[in-house]
Amino acid sequence: MPEGHTLHRLARDQRRDLRGEKVVVSSPQGRFDDGARLLDGQLVDDVEAYGKHLFTSFGSGDVLHVHLGLIGRYQRQPSPPLPPVGVVRVRIEGPAATWDLRGPAVCRVIRVDEIDAVVAPLGPDPLRRGADPERFVDAVVRSAKPVGALLLDQSVIAGIGNVLRAEVLHVHGIHPATPGNRLDADRVRALWTTLQEWLRAGVRRNRIVTHTVDDPLYVYHRDTCRRCGTPLCALEIGGRRIDICPTCQPEPQ
Repeated sequence: MPEGHTLHRLARDQRRDLRGEKVVVSSPQGRFDDGARLLDGQLVDDVEAYGKHLFTSFGSGDVLHVHLGLIGRYQRQPSPPLPPVGVVRVRIEGPAATWDLRGPAVCRVIRVDEIDAVVAPLGPDPLRRGADPERFVDAVVRSAKPVGALLLDQSVIAGIGNVLRAEVLHVHGIHPATPGNRLDADRVRALWTTLQEWLRAGVRRNRIVTHTVDDPLYVYHRDTCRRCGTPLCALEIGGRRIDICPTCQPEPQ
């Protein structure tokens, strides 16, 4: 599943291509025909992301709400576009660029005043201007759940996926089974700061960035720890596999 930087980069790129433009919206696959008819010919007001949700707002007051899920993706090409290839749920054609959406978990039309209801259950998004890290800190230090599960809980922090979870806990030397309430507030704030830095770098470079740009992964789906060379262990926490270094991330007592 894409991490939050992917959605914010999509919002930035689509905003550049489509904002202020009248677009042609279609559903080559046919599953989104009713929604496409509502949006076709409308002016794009804005494109924004919150966590893993993407909202394209139109002058009509309608909003295309997309959550990519595990396999969803957007693909860009110059306009006029080539004929659709494969299963394209939505095609948004602007004067300069066309965006094709495939395989989303959520693809629907809502009204602009419904956006708040979508984001209300979500935790703070480190990439949103004005995001309050103390909401994240409080949610973690008040919970007895494993921090490895809390980082994947979108109601605790929005936009974090399995890759960033594994790497941020490793760099801070935290075992993912550690209960949130066993961590002090400063240590949790440090997690937020690191995630925010990595996500911002990911938006700029349009790729996952963690420890380094060229080789960002120290533990995720590796056999040995890049820091100390110890063979890694795989656990299931929060319903997902996470790779840990037993040397760098000692098990909580």
